[in-house]
Amino acid sequence: MNRSAQIIRTSIVGIVTNVLLAAFKALVGFLSSSIAIVMDAVNNLSDALSSVITIIGTKLSQRPADRKHPFGYGRVEYFSSIIIAVIVLSAGITSLIESVKKIIEPTEPSYTTTTLIVIVVAIVVKLLLGWYVKRQGIRLKSDALTASGSDALFDAVITLATLVSAGVMLLWGVSLDGILGTLISAVIIKAGIEMLASPVGELLGSRVSPELVAEIKKEVMAYDEVHGVYDIILHNYGPEVMIGSLHISVDDTLTAQDIHGLSRKITLQMYRDHAIVMTVGVYAVATGENQRAEIQSLVLRTLTARKDLDQIHGFFYDEKENLVTVDVVPDLSVRDEPALSQELTRELSALLPGRTVLVTVDHNYSE
Repeated sequence: MNRSAQIIRTSIVGIVTNVLLAAFKALVGFLSSSIAIVMDAVNNLSDALSSVITIIGTKLSQRPADRKHPFGYGRVEYFSSIIIAVIVLSAGITSLIESVKKIIEPTEPSYTTTTLIVIVVAIVVKLLLGWYVKRQGIRLKSDALTASGSDALFDAVITLATLVSAGVMLLWGVSLDGILGTLISAVIIKAGIEMLASPVGELLGSRVSPELVAEIKKEVMAYDEVHGVYDIILHNYGPEVMIGSLHISVDDTLTAQDIHGLSRKITLQMYRDHAIVMTVGVYAVATGENQRAEIQSLVLRTLTARKDLDQIHGFFYDEKENLVTVDVVPDLSVRDEPALSQELTRELSALLPGRTVLVTVDHNYSE
């Protein structure tokens, strides 16, 4: 079963569980003539909404790419996650308002045996449902499922807090309803904001995980022809689709046929192992005993001695144009990149008289 099918199946479990719990509450409510329990049953039906949103988002994200959206609709999942996070955030704010009201005007809770049975059943069911859905969300890397599971867990915690508060009130006459509600509401609001941050970050283009970058570097460096991996850039178009590019440094003695075959192997491996549509660029490393190799050695030796550079790559010497170019990645202490470029250009120009030097300040987008 593929990822989307598992997400939909998990969401269906959430819908069915909430519907059955609502039916149970409604039946008990009608038999005991309790309007409160019946209304709580209606609330459980609304809890199924987050699972419905997850299913709709997953279905829409599976639409094939078209001319308007050539990378597909995978990012729709992030929008469904945002909607669910807003629902959780709204529930936390509503709960906070009601809890503050109870602090200002405390009321003594009143529970019957029937009500307590319904509450205990609801807590157990919601805890199990929330744990299952959230675990599936983490495993399937679905923010929508994770948020939906958290929503169910928060429902259980709020209900449990209400029950604990009622017990304290009945035993010792101390009202904790508003205080506990306020504390839990604050936790829910914080969690809602964190849930919102994840999908919003993905839409804005958050940095990919360092583990993935390290794995890509390790796999590409495993090819004998590759001396270094640079400029890894990855764009997320949904949990299952990424577009990216990287540069590799290889000996300048490789033929175009050799480079074509090597880049093809790398792109196929990236798609097979990571679902990344990868473009591979090439930097040529000067070999042998010639002028290009001598200039390369001088440039790299000079730049490596500097402590404000994290990375040096992309050296190129054009004999016809008498042009020397190199890319550098400064460390975080560098604030004025144009000034750094000018300084490095002057330094290298002094060592390479009669040649045009171009130093490009590059950035590390993945580490």
